[in-house]
Formats: sequence, C-alpha cells, structure tokens
Amino acid sequence: MAQVITIHLEQLRFFAFHGLYAEEKTTGNAFEMNLSVSFSRDAVVITRLEDTLNYAEVYGIVKDEMQRPRELLETFLTELAATLKERFPEIILLNMSLYKLTVPIEGFAGKVGVALERRF
Repeated sequence: MAQVITIHLEQLRFFAFHGLYAEEKTTGNAFEMNLSVSFSRDAVVITRLEDTLNYAEVYGIVKDEMQRPRELLETFLTELAATLKERFPEIILLNMSLYKLTVPIEGFAGKVGVALERRF
C-alpha cells in the first residue's frame, strides 16, 4: 500500500537579484523560502536514502535556482516546480512560498510573497 511522505524545508534565507526594478537588479534583496515536497512510496518503513527525497539535494536545486534572477517571483516558483519535478518524478505535490524581505515601496513595512501549489 502506498503512503504519502512530505519533506519540509522552511525559512530558507537567500540573497538574490529577483525583481522588476533596476535597483533590485543591481543591489539585490533578501528572500525567504518555504517548501514542502510530497511523494508516494510503497515502502512501509523507509531505511535507505534512495527510498526518500534527499532534502540536501532539494536545497541545492533551490539554491542554484535562486542565483538565476527572474523579474517575477511567480516565474521563479513555476520554473522551480518544473525543475524539481524533472529531477524527482515521484513528486505528487509541491507547496512553495517565496517572500521578498525588503520591498521597494516607500513607507512599506513588512514583506511580500507568492505561494504556489502544484499537484502532479
């Protein structure tokens, strides 16, 4: 019988150059990412790394993708979802959120973010 397992990577911090505005593209920004990856396995007890998703590898993919600037956070998340699914075809559900921690809006206090849920 198959079971669904979810791996969470939360409050990942990165410095990157995503954004529409020239200032964002040159000075960069701090970002926070949350990621949940669900997959199905027949094994009742998982005892080998090969039977699960290697969260270090998932993190490495996210880290590499963060170094490729996009104008929109939505673009980043949709492209990341495709990359993760390609690398890990067993993924059945992705939940991701990406927050820009310093927003280039005068007087704005807080952070802005985008979330994506994709079922396969």
